[in-house]
Amino acid sequence: MAVQYKDYYEILGVSRTANDAEIKKAFRKLARQYHPDVAKDKKKAEERFKEINEAYEVLGTAETRKKYDQLGANWKAGAEFRPPPGWEQFSGARTGQRGGPGGAEYEFQFGGTGFSDFFEQLFGSRRGGSGRSAGFAEEDFAERGRDIEGDIMVTLEEAMRGSFRSVNVRRSVVCDNCNGLGRRGAHACSVCGGSGSVPKAETYQVKVPPGVTEGQRLRLAGRGEVGSRGGGAGDLFLRVRLARHPDLEVEGHNLIYEAGVAPWEAVLGANISVPTLDGRVNIKIPPGTQNGQKLRVRGRGLPKREGEKGDMIVVTRIEVPDQVTDSERKVWEQLARESKFKPRD
Repeated sequence: MAVQYKDYYEILGVSRTANDAEIKKAFRKLARQYHPDVAKDKKKAEERFKEINEAYEVLGTAETRKKYDQLGANWKAGAEFRPPPGWEQFSGARTGQRGGPGGAEYEFQFGGTGFSDFFEQLFGSRRGGSGRSAGFAEEDFAERGRDIEGDIMVTLEEAMRGSFRSVNVRRSVVCDNCNGLGRRGAHACSVCGGSGSVPKAETYQVKVPPGVTEGQRLRLAGRGEVGSRGGGAGDLFLRVRLARHPDLEVEGHNLIYEAGVAPWEAVLGANISVPTLDGRVNIKIPPGTQNGQKLRVRGRGLPKREGEKGDMIVVTRIEVPDQVTDSERKVWEQLARESKFKPRD
């Protein structure tokens, strides 16, 4: 199936030789700019935010970036793209196809999940699941329809509060006019044009409950492939992939925030403001705080099933100015003369 090629490097505005730090910096800058909570045009910003997240989902991890780079650098953004032969074997990508009557393949596509068709085909988890067990005569037993699995991008705000999402599933189904054979007598089927399958699109409302976690599967019973010979339909599973946030990272139900701290704040202590998904909160930096020290703000993380919430973990990052004025330099020099602190003793 042809899809539109995505140039993830162009989306993030970085070169193909950019290092991990440059890619992360570019993502954070764009994610802050287009985060729906701060942008004026929320609809446009939401689509751009998803595109930026998708690019970082691929380029932000060494393994997926390597697979993407193996496609080559000669594709143009928006150009029609087909995966190279053998892509499934070396990439681990899984397609949403299965054989059917007359040898036809039935494909399915997703819409409204936050990911493009390009991502779904090459890096998504979409696939057909179980079918009839082997070893029995096909005409004697009903066959349950195959499960369908795909990915859904969930923002941290959705994981905090929950949401309802409209997801489109477009798939090829057996042509009723020719029973998937592609022919009616000596002529090609006039409905499917000889392919044995016809497209069908349906829209489902998906509930994203508060507290969903990375990798969790949302199940829509009976929304997979239709069964045959009276067998029930399979299920539709959507695997949660949490959208990257420009400021916060996730560990289970805890949120991680790295806070820059000035040297005098670390030595003397300070009160600073940090962002959470419920707005900013003030926390105390105790005197003598060390670089990388973790400060816990209880109950400011993501919801848990028991009704409780995870915590916000603030990791301190002590920063020093890269430039100082003449008067500032004199103060630092005086401190150097008078301080009894010996870090290498």
